[in-house]
Formats: sequence, C-alpha cells, structure tokens
Amino acid sequence: GTVSLDEVMDWPSVWDSNNPGYVRMWGMIGATFEKRGVVEGHGSGLIDPHDLSAFAAAGISSDHEVWAFEEARQRLAHGIFTELRPFSYDVIMPQLIAWLPDWQNVAFTTDDRTASETLEKGASDYNVRLAIEYGLAPEIAIQCATINPARHMRIDQWVGSIAPGRYADIVLLDDVKTLSIRHVYADGKLQSEGKAFTGPLAAIDWPDWAKKTMNIGRTLHAVDFAIKAEPGRETMQAAVLRPFHWNEDFWTETLPVKDGEVQRGTENLITKWALVDRYRGDGAVAKMFWTGCGPVDEDTALCSSVAHDSHNVWCVGSSDAAMAEAVNRLQEIDGGWVLVHKGEVVAEMRFEIGGLMTARPAEAYDKDMQAFYAAGAI
Repeated sequence: GTVSLDEVMDWPSVWDSNNPGYVRMWGMIGATFEKRGVVEGHGSGLIDPHDLSAFAAAGISSDHEVWAFEEARQRLAHGIFTELRPFSYDVIMPQLIAWLPDWQNVAFTTDDRTASETLEKGASDYNVRLAIEYGLAPEIAIQCATINPARHMRIDQWVGSIAPGRYADIVLLDDVKTLSIRHVYADGKLQSEGKAFTGPLAAIDWPDWAKKTMNIGRTLHAVDFAIKAEPGRETMQAAVLRPFHWNEDFWTETLPVKDGEVQRGTENLITKWALVDRYRGDGAVAKMFWTGCGPVDEDTALCSSVAHDSHNVWCVGSSDAAMAEAVNRLQEIDGGWVLVHKGEVVAEMRFEIGGLMTARPAEAYDKDMQAFYAAGAI
C-alpha cells in the first residue's frame, strides 16, 4: 500500500490560507494523516528559520533539498528528517561528522541519478561507499541506507534490519569499507551474482495514459518562439536569466530588433529559452532570453520533456525555426530529448513513459544516451 505523500513542493501554500494551493495541499496532507502515512517534503529555497518552523509544524517530516552544512544543521535542529545527496557530500559531510553525535535522523538518497550514472557508480551502495570515503563510520553509513529510512517511513517492522519477522533482504560483502558486494538476497532468495542481477524482471503493461503525455495539441512554428518588439523600435531592453543565479531583479540587456522581433544577443552569448505546455493541449509557449548556456552553432536547438518539477517541455536554441523543429519531433517520439543541429535532427532519446522514463533495459538506455552525448559534442 501507499505509505507516504511524497515531496510536498508547494510548501509556501501550506501555511498561507490566501495561497491558491492551500486547500489542495491540505487536502492531500490531511488524507495522508488519516491513513497514518508520512508526509515527505521538498524544501527547495527553504532558508528562513520561521519558514522552517512552519514547515515542520505542518507535519512535513523530511527534506532532501539540502545543499550546505548549515541547511542540514537547521533541518536537524527543527526535527526534520534529512536526506543527503552525494553531490552535496563535499560541503556537508566533513562538518556534519564533526557536529552530529546521533545519525538516526539522517538518510542518503539517490535523487536525480540517471540510469547511466547508476550503471557506472551504483545506487545506494555508491552513497554509502562515498560517505565512508568522507570519513563516516561504515556502520553509521550503512544505517543511513537501511534502518534509518525504514523507521522514518514506518515500515521497519518489515525491512531495514536483519531480525526475526523481517523480510530476508540481505547484502553479503567482500569488504565493508569499500562495500564490495558479493551476493544480494531479496526475501530470502538469491538475486545476484556479484553486482549482476540474476532475478526475474516483471513485465509492465503500461497504460496509454502513461505513454501519451505529450499533449501539446498542435504543430509549432518559428513564429511561436518569436518575441515581438514594440512598433518602430530598433532596440529593446530585455530581461535576461542566467541558470542557477537567482536574483530578485532580472539582469537586463539592450538587444537588437529586426523585422519587429527582438533578436538574440550573439555577441554577448545571449540565446533564447522557451517553455511549452504539454498537458492542456493548447500549445502555449512562454519564452525569454538566457545567457551562459545554449548552442552557439546556427539553427541549433536542444529540448526535453524532463523539467523539474512540472515537466513541461523546455527548449533552448539559436534560432526559432530550430526550436520549433526540435519540439515537434519531441511530440512525435512521446517525450525525452531531441537535438537539432544546423536545421537537422541529429540525435534523439525517447522517454515514452510519461515523457520521463523508458521501458528499455538500462544498458540499452545507456548506449542510446552516450550516443546522444556524442552528437551534442559535435
């Protein structure tokens, strides 16, 4: 059965009754409480101590959006179960090891790790191995991937430890410190030879609603990505966003106008970025200018249906025509990734399940993804 409500992302609406999402969020949280479930959080941007207190008081019990030691310390001090991701270990783990005497309220998560990365590095075993390399005691690191999350999710009567009454999920190691895996047992049955999975794979009959999610509703054209200028203008002041640089006030640049449309600032590495609604069927397109990313070759665009957290289609391109071509091809393959280079589709990666996943084996996915990367390095 369902044990939790995962990732309450709209946390500002939880304590603001005037927020449009207030009723909806509390409907979901309340239903979870009635089932004695766990409400998991997603506290991206959650820094203010008063907001943290409201987050915890609302019953949101965990957070994995932790990027620095101080954020981890504050969450633990507020009684929030803290889930660490390996790409933040370098700035969190050394200080946390020195500061934290009891790790029962900490777990490790594989959040946002691709199948290619998992094949290369591992899953939870990589998280544990890396934590040990940073100096965490092996027994505590293993605890953070077993009994801690099981207790947090209130399923420790079934999993998380080797004890009477639990499922016999057991990993045998050649070496504890390097977490070298010899065998894996699931429910008492041998499922691996070393790291190679030998168990049966269940076939999933995916329903159409899970496979047909690219509901853009129409063919897009270059004009859909144009940004109109005011009549008679030769230049326009445009807001410009640099990814991962969040400021209250947008940086602005003076950009040229041609044929009534605001142009990219190629000399300043300013390109165009767009978001296309893929749910409502009206083909709505929002667009603006970005810098610090995007293709430099002419008539080139990259688009994808993977866009946290609403997963509409995003596209970045050096021409409006290339952007339209990329998004139209993405519709045809039911989501994933598409690369258009100099007016031609040169690479694509199909994510036919929800526009986010594929039913192909991980090895096949990895081969296709490596080919996509290679095409992008042209």
